[in-house]
Amino acid sequence: MTSSWHIRTATGSDASAMSACVDAAYRHYKKRMKQTPGPMLDDYNVVAARAGSFVAERAGEIVGVLVLIAGSNRILLDNIAVQPSLQGTGLGKALLQKADDYARAQGYSSLTLYTHELMYENIAMYLRTGFIETHRIIENGFARVYMRKPLTHEAKRNEE
Repeated sequence: MTSSWHIRTATGSDASAMSACVDAAYRHYKKRMKQTPGPMLDDYNVVAARAGSFVAERAGEIVGVLVLIAGSNRILLDNIAVQPSLQGTGLGKALLQKADDYARAQGYSSLTLYTHELMYENIAMYLRTGFIETHRIIENGFARVYMRKPLTHEAKRNEE
């Protein structure tokens, strides 16, 4: 499938559009979780300026967000969001591939993430894409499922 989007590094001018994309992608979880999902609480003026933040753009509109946070011994997939109208089109998979590629390029051997235990569709998708559940905890008022994905350093796939 030929993509109708382009993934690029986020800039400060993307902050408002990133926030709107995240809001649209996570809004439906508020009722299920009975709380606001963590990514909806982030300050995207700060996030957009941080290394490891990317956006997917289509026809000048931000339609996807990817946020990675590098630490001294791990890299965290902090957020991945896709506009609801593009969910199921492969954009989420492309953003996950970008996360893998970025983590490898930074020298990490695995990618970690956490998600809310009631975001079971996301948990299933992460399991299908190579993540392994490592543990569950209550943290900062959220019931979190932590996952880890080992990264191989094999040749990059042809993405053209």
